[in-house]
Amino acid sequence: MSDDTQQTDRVLERFARTGARMVERELGRRERLREGLRQFVPLTGEERVLDSGAGTGALAIAMAPLAREVVAVDIVPELLDLGRQAAAGEVENVTFVNGDATALPFEREAFDLAACNRVLHHVARPELVVSELVRVTRMGGRVLVIDQIAPVDPLAALELDRFEKARDPSHTRLLPDIDIRALVEANGLVLRASRQEQEERDLDSYLDLAGCEGEQRAEAAAVAPARMLATVGWYLAAKPLPR
Repeated sequence: MSDDTQQTDRVLERFARTGARMVERELGRRERLREGLRQFVPLTGEERVLDSGAGTGALAIAMAPLAREVVAVDIVPELLDLGRQAAAGEVENVTFVNGDATALPFEREAFDLAACNRVLHHVARPELVVSELVRVTRMGGRVLVIDQIAPVDPLAALELDRFEKARDPSHTRLLPDIDIRALVEANGLVLRASRQEQEERDLDSYLDLAGCEGEQRAEAAAVAPARMLATVGWYLAAKPLPR
């Protein structure tokens, strides 16, 4: 079994088990995320938007009132079902589709804006996620990446990844800011805006979110950071028109 297949299996197992907790958490954060998107991503309301690795549709549902159409793609069927339930009665322009963020089921240049929200640290090859976002974005369109980023200090990054993997086996590696910027540049994108925000977390609630129980919970708590403060990076890049 390949590393990619094993990682997919970890993602399927973890998120099929914890999806309902994600919906509850996202509901309380939706308006804040929507306002963040409104301020960070200039939109006319006529865009066709992709939410890749959408999970239960946190970004897709938050984005829906700001765009013409949103397509939410995820590899976990249980999350898609929960997303459809969460969207029902709230928004009407979100479609949920089963698919892999590293091999999207769409033609080239199908979207005005392609985004992923907290996806890169759950895949074995994050470069494929970004390259697929670029492939399905039209010329002149934009790509949005939101993800927790690694500390600048390599030792601190290793320790944080150790905790995240103990908490959630589907975690791979947090990318530092410089690596995400390199992925943007390597795909021919032009970075238009970036920002970082601090996210305070409660350890018990964070372990609950991942369904981390029993011996696994004790092991994760033993290597948890003294202060649960995550840095989340936002990156908005343009796909240039041909000259």
